[in-house]
Amino acid sequence: MKSIIFWLSDSLSWLTIPTVSITATDVLEILILAFLVYNLLLWIKNTRAWNLLKGIAILVACIALVYLLQMTTLIYLVNRVLDIAITAAVVVFHPEIRRALERLGEKPIFSGLIQIGDGSKNVTERFSDKTVNEIVKASVEMSKAKTGALIVLEQNTRLEEYERTGIMLDSIVTSQLLINIFEHNTPLHDGAVIIKGNRITAATCYLPLSDNMMLNKALGTRHRAGLGISEETDSMTVIVSEETGAISVAYKGELMHAISQEELRRQLVILQNKSVAPRKFQFWKGWTKNEA
Repeated sequence: MKSIIFWLSDSLSWLTIPTVSITATDVLEILILAFLVYNLLLWIKNTRAWNLLKGIAILVACIALVYLLQMTTLIYLVNRVLDIAITAAVVVFHPEIRRALERLGEKPIFSGLIQIGDGSKNVTERFSDKTVNEIVKASVEMSKAKTGALIVLEQNTRLEEYERTGIMLDSIVTSQLLINIFEHNTPLHDGAVIIKGNRITAATCYLPLSDNMMLNKALGTRHRAGLGISEETDSMTVIVSEETGAISVAYKGELMHAISQEELRRQLVILQNKSVAPRKFQFWKGWTKNEA
């Protein structure tokens, strides 16, 4: 018992609180570390790494027990395997690490905090109100007829690699065309349609399937494909179920299932990213009265 207490006190000696005074830099450092740790845990929980992390925690506890009991043979094996295990972890978590770095690159960190100059935004909309109306109209009509559909709307991340898996169209977005594409037993009905701006760029496109284990098992491949492309890119996907006729939206790795026509329109308007009126300088970017 005494040896265990001695080992614990020796191992945790680095946790002693320093006697130096705390400065503003120390407080800032603590806040940054807390932010990083919180986001790391949040990222782990939202991916398949969560179950793997629990397995790693059990493995670490076993290794600690090996060192505590001084099992020399196992200690030798652990030291040899540790370097390989780190490399293996990078390989196993490669998709999640790449996805996390892509999401980090999408965030406008400094522009979200400081508004420079007169604050005017010269942002053009991604697609017109007519395109919004046509997508909503087509989705509602296909929902009533229980016609399965998969409509991907490109944002900042280019989708050429997915367009190449389908048939190039380059057509104006209309509800009649969308309904005709996804009509049963037509050459273009199988796969996804990709929309860039106000034009349909390609049809019958293949999308990556999500490996999210939390997705409802009642949802089929179409919903898993829509969620998968939203995990890989910043695009938004409108999904119409062939079995139930329910309309869903996949965006940023999250699935909004069985939404109403009004909610679908609201999500499309958000993605539309209309320009806003000029506003004055402000340090913390937020909503003002004259912002459209």
